[in-house]
Amino acid sequence: MADNSNKSANHQKGDPNTTGHSWDGIEEFDNPMPRWWVWIFILCVIWSVGYWVVYPAWPGMNQATSGVLGYASRAEVAEEIAAFEERHDVLFAQILETEPGELQNDQDLHRFAVNAGASVFAAQCSQCHGAGGAGVQAGGFPNLLDDDWLWGGSHDEIVQTVTYGIRNEEYLDARYSQMPAFGRDELLSEEEMRQATHFVLSLSGSDHEAELASAGAEVYDYNCSSCHGVEGEGDTFLGAPALNDQIWLYGGSEEIVYESIYNARFGVMPGFDNRLREAEIRAVAAYVHQLGGGE
Repeated sequence: MADNSNKSANHQKGDPNTTGHSWDGIEEFDNPMPRWWVWIFILCVIWSVGYWVVYPAWPGMNQATSGVLGYASRAEVAEEIAAFEERHDVLFAQILETEPGELQNDQDLHRFAVNAGASVFAAQCSQCHGAGGAGVQAGGFPNLLDDDWLWGGSHDEIVQTVTYGIRNEEYLDARYSQMPAFGRDELLSEEEMRQATHFVLSLSGSDHEAELASAGAEVYDYNCSSCHGVEGEGDTFLGAPALNDQIWLYGGSEEIVYESIYNARFGVMPGFDNRLREAEIRAVAAYVHQLGGGE
């Protein structure tokens, strides 16, 4: 006798058994899985077991199982990096053999140096000078896009600055200068500092009080001109900024100029001699030089 336990009243002759479930009167036939699907499933199970044996698969406490082939994706990446660096080492060697100022004469080598320097700049310099090199005035981080350089903007001078930095205690060859704190150390009176402030503002054509600026000319001549120049042209040998333009490292308002005179400025830049290879320093110097302000 046929088994009718899973057959409903609507079941017709020749229909397969149902699953026994009913949803709002709708019943589902209990059809077997297609044979092709079953075989694919079995093959997938067999393939996955083989994969577990051949390749790293099961995680352990310290590392995954290595598999009988000993394959490791990290080793493959390391090999690709090594091959990449080997190809680039040839070009870095050419950079070292070329004087920084002569890089532009070799278009392909200069292009490589700029691209490599951009990567170095993004990793090592952008935190202070900004991703595009525009600097951060509030922190006294110089804009590298203009042609106003404290210590000179030639290839060689940029290499020197990047290599040893500015006013740090790590390198004896770091660029160094010290501006007197005319107010903090009581070298000038309050009135003299106000006069000097307005004279400095007058040098760049900024808003100022003419009477105070006129009196400040003598204060400037006695106390400031030896570093900043008689006409405020600055001195890259001393790292003294030009005062006769409107490019300001910390800002050019009356309050900020007065603060600079009162407390002085003492920006510090680290040297990268022990952080970067010489070829990388030359590459980042090439990148900075071509940003638009290189001399």
